[in-house]
Order: sequence, then C-alpha cells, then structure tokens
Amino acid sequence: MISERITELLNEQLNKEFYSAYLYLSMANYFSQAGLHGFRNWCTIQAKEEAEHGMIIFEFLNNYDAKYKFKTIAQPDTEFKTTLEAMELAYSHEKSVTNSIHCIKSMADEQKDYITSMFMDWYIQEQFEEEHILRNIIDKLKFCIDNKIILMLLDKELNKREHKKIEYKF
Repeated sequence: MISERITELLNEQLNKEFYSAYLYLSMANYFSQAGLHGFRNWCTIQAKEEAEHGMIIFEFLNNYDAKYKFKTIAQPDTEFKTTLEAMELAYSHEKSVTNSIHCIKSMADEQKDYITSMFMDWYIQEQFEEEHILRNIIDKLKFCIDNKIILMLLDKELNKREHKKIEYKF
C-alpha cells in the first residue's frame, strides 16, 4: 500500500504532467502563429507524451487503490518573445519536474516503498532524456540566433519527429 504522503506527491505529479501538456500546447500555438511548423510539431508531440506520463501515474495510483485528488491545472504562459525564450522556458520547466520526481523517489526510498521507488526510476530516465533533448535544441537555437536559414533547417529537423505511444508495463 502506498502511504498517504506518497499518494499526495503522486497526485501533485499527475497535475504537473498535465500542466506540462498544456504548456507544450501553448508553445505549439505560438510556433504555429510564427510559421515554425517543425517547432509546432515537436511541441505537439511533447504535449502528447506529457499527457501519457500523467496517465501512467493515474494507472499506477489506480492499481494501488490510491485516492485521486484532482486539482485545477494552471494556465500556462501563452506569450513568448522569441523561439529561444520559449524553449528555455520549457527547459526550466522540465528541470522543475525533474526535481519533483526526485522528491518522490527520495520519499519512496525513505519510506521503503520499493514499488513506487522502482516506478519513479522510469520517470528519472525519461526526464534525463527530455532535458538532454531540450539542451540540444537550445544550443542549436543559440547558434542560429541571427541566421534565419539555419533556423529554418532546425525547424525542418524538428518537423521529422513522430509520436511513439509510450507503453509502461506494471
């Protein structure tokens, strides 16, 4: 059985995952209006992944008959000055999500809740990958800040991303 505190933290994380989906959809809208359809594609797929992350937590809680405490999902930022600013915001957000996941993992270890601890290992790996990808995109954006041709090549690269449904087996 999952403790009440771990259940509370997982419910907060579920909310953060769906907020993340909202944030990426907001960014996708911004990029669409800016004519950067590759960035829009990347953010739209990222939004789907974030929603899937939330659903995995939902199913985990369901498997352990834990209580749901759905909270209001905050409205994300909708205005961005530049492509770089938007992606830096995403990176900063992902770092805060990583910190939240580390807190759950630490609490689970402290409480000897080995099932939740193992469950969070997957999220830790996922966050490592997400931060790494965003850092690479930001590095490329910084390189092409004054070069629209390179920006369009990066946009074309991001347009190649395809959604792969996340499968987590309990």
